[in-house]
Amino acid sequence: MSRIGKLPVKIPEKVKVSVVGSEVKVEGPKGKMAFPFNPIVAIQVANGQVTVTRPDESRAARSLHGLTRTLVRNALDGVTRGYDRVLEISGVGFKAEVKGKDIHFTLGFSHPVVFRLPDGITAEVDPKQVRLVIKGVDKHLLGLTAAKIRALRPPEPYKGKGIKYAEETIRRKEGKTGAA
Repeated sequence: MSRIGKLPVKIPEKVKVSVVGSEVKVEGPKGKMAFPFNPIVAIQVANGQVTVTRPDESRAARSLHGLTRTLVRNALDGVTRGYDRVLEISGVGFKAEVKGKDIHFTLGFSHPVVFRLPDGITAEVDPKQVRLVIKGVDKHLLGLTAAKIRALRPPEPYKGKGIKYAEETIRRKEGKTGAA
């Protein structure tokens, strides 16, 4: 039995969970989200908790058991607390500006880069315009959005210029040395 999958997930106050067919719908104070799950596993909502069960010990059922429970847990955490990801921009003249649902980046290219935020994701920029915080209730969509923003100008190893995650460390390389 999956050690993670067999644990029930307690439903916090002010959160509604419903299972419709092969989709889980979660509504809470920060927002609402829905995600599909594989019908190999079964999800029951009762007594203020969500339990995930599997019908047999097949390889597919075992692998989906813990995954489905974790997805339910992430959805419940997202609609109660929300998730955020911090990105840092480093480089001379590199900056970001939020205008509605768009983020305008100046990243050293000959043109400004405009990134459209997906629905359910919001962004804030600090006054120095070099620290970007993106927030949302869907952990998967948030991580995907952060990765796409980082891919606009990944950090380079010589000067460290580019967009990186706040907790990320860039392995720096030594530049060329003159041979005499």
